[in-house]
Amino acid sequence: QVQLVESGGGLVQAGGFLRLSCAASGRTVSYYNVGWFRQAPGNEREFVAGITGTFPDTYYTDSVKGRFTISRDNAKNTVYLQMRNLKSEDTAVYYCATGTSASRNINEYDYWGQGTQVTVSS
Repeated sequence: QVQLVESGGGLVQAGGFLRLSCAASGRTVSYYNVGWFRQAPGNEREFVAGITGTFPDTYYTDSVKGRFTISRDNAKNTVYLQMRNLKSEDTAVYYCATGTSASRNINEYDYWGQGTQVTVSS
């Protein structure tokens, strides 16, 4: 059974920094694509960042390029999302997900975590 557990969310002031973690079990993240998504109240879930499997490549939505970094620790089977220079519009529940295709489409991901809240105060 595949499980993803996010952690690291919280309340931070604008301009601040957070690092989210996505710990996986039941699936080796280095063999699969992992994505981070977020959903703000009243909005649809949107793609934030992704990292591909064996030969890791990273990709981001335009609004976070230069501020967010996705990375992976194979030994810990964990994917991270480092977020700096946070803005109020980054406030959302952040989810990690895993799938077999490198995609920005939520339908391409088959396992999801429960989410972690990120709140950025201005």
